[in-house]
Amino acid sequence: MRQLLQGAHDLQPASVGLDNVVARSLRQAPPGQGPLLAWPLACGSSVAERTRALDFADGILRVEVADAGWRRELQVLAPRYVAALNRYVADKVTRVEFFVATRK
Repeated sequence: MRQLLQGAHDLQPASVGLDNVVARSLRQAPPGQGPLLAWPLACGSSVAERTRALDFADGILRVEVADAGWRRELQVLAPRYVAALNRYVADKVTRVEFFVATRK
């Protein structure tokens, strides 16, 4: 029983293991694609449903949002998003820029 309890201290939540698998996969994405693919993970599903990662170049991830209100709200959270993205991808993300969707 003692050995069983000692081994239990080494266990991690399944989410940690899954997070590591996802990060490894995203780091193997073609150059420039990792941040685009990781955006929904970094921002969460409710924000991902209302935004669209457009492109990534020179360390900047450009994200389309519905309106100026969304842009203001998400810009405040941009440093958190940068940190989250850099946990997942090989490409260094230095900034997230938000752009209001253009009406067609």
